[in-house]
Parts: sequence; C-alpha cells; structure tokens
Amino acid sequence: MYLPSFSLKNKLAVVTGAGRGIGRALSIGLAEAGADVVLLSRTRRDLEETAEIIEELGRKAYIIQTDVTLREEIQKAVAYIEDKDMSIDILINNAGMNIRSTALEVTDDEWQKIMDTNLKSAFMMSQEVGKHMKQRNRGKIINIASVAGHVALRTGVVYASTKAAMIQMTKVLAMEWGKYNINVNSIGPWYFKTPLTEELLQNEEYVQDILSVTPLKRIGELEELVGPAVFLSTDASNYVTGQTLFVDGGMTIHGF
Repeated sequence: MYLPSFSLKNKLAVVTGAGRGIGRALSIGLAEAGADVVLLSRTRRDLEETAEIIEELGRKAYIIQTDVTLREEIQKAVAYIEDKDMSIDILINNAGMNIRSTALEVTDDEWQKIMDTNLKSAFMMSQEVGKHMKQRNRGKIINIASVAGHVALRTGVVYASTKAAMIQMTKVLAMEWGKYNINVNSIGPWYFKTPLTEELLQNEEYVQDILSVTPLKRIGELEELVGPAVFLSTDASNYVTGQTLFVDGGMTIHGF
C-alpha cells in the first residue's frame, strides 16, 4: 500500500494554547483523526470547553492548566503525562499573543512578554518534550508560526521577530533531531477568524487591504488549518521535516 495512513488512532497529542482559536480547532481536528489530546493553557474554563467537544467525539482529553512561559510548569506537565504511562507522539506549539505597537513605541515589557509567550515557550516545550521523544525514538513537533515570519506585515516588529525566529528554530531542531526520528515542521497561517483577529476583521478597510494581496480573496476558516496539521502529525509526512507550510490563500506570493 503506497498511500500513507492519515489516521491518528492510538496517538497522543499535546497542544499549547488549546483553549480557543487555532489551538482549539487543531485539538478538535486531531481528535477527529483519532488522537487523544492533552490540552494546555492558562485558562481552565476554555480548556474545559475544548475537552467537552473532544470527549463527545469519543476521544480522551486531558486538561493541564499550565503557563508555558515557565519551565517548571512545562516540566510538571510532561511529568504528569509520563506518570500516567502515556507516550507523547505529537506536540503542537500554538500558544501565542501580540501587542500591536510601532517599532518606536515598543516597551521592554511588551518585547519580553511577546518573546516569552511566542518563542521561548515553544522552545522550552520542544526541549522538554523532545527529551521524551528521543527516548522513544519517534515524534512529531509542529510549530504554529505565521506569514509574518516570512514577509513584512503591519503586525508589529516583535511579533514578526518571534515568528521568523520560530521558522529558523524549526529548521535547526529538525536538523539536530532527525537522527532520533523526530520530525519538526511549522505552519504559517495568514488571517483566520480567531479571538486574536476578531477586532481587526471588523475594520472593513483593513479587510479589503488583506483581500487585495490574497489570491483566494477571502479570510481563512479555522477548519482549513486542520488538514495541514493532521498531515504533519501522521505517517503521511514521515519524510517531511524542517519545513514551513504556509496556509495563506497564496498571500506570500507577493507580500502585504
């Protein structure tokens, strides 16, 4: 049989920022493909809502209220999983934030907060889960980057810097960990309807600017990120590593 399996049956995925937006959509999508999901976020109520949907699909959902900017909390989360004698097959580093300030207005606190949430947390999660995956000689890590890490956008210099660094981090981790049979890839979304973009997408002029550089002429729907994430989580992508898959309606063809 030449067609690789797209099933995630008997797999365990860990998703950060799983309470809403992209994280919730990907968690549910992985469950639909057969995976059980460990849900990480600082807000328990959001995680409970995601878990309820996953359990309705007949899959298991494990809630770990975690601040992924703190290594000790990440270590506790991984220890909790290992104590239950579970093996982490998939890690999706999705936790992220933005504060929209021009370069001349960015404060030190804003810089550090965005860096810690978007980049440092993804590295620490990858590092701690990577140790776990190395012992098992297998694993899939998917970083949620952004087209902002590839082309210049109005999203702000700090956010863009974290996403560009994440794309490069993906390549280096893939290079280092390939010998452990760990695939590391990233997904670079353009504009999708999420709580993070809700206010911006109410500005019709801004939306028209977005559509003017998007060949498919529409904003993305969250479910359209699920297929790429499932692909990169399954055996179908076993020979794919160090790559960034832009899910952008064609936007990175010419920038914004």
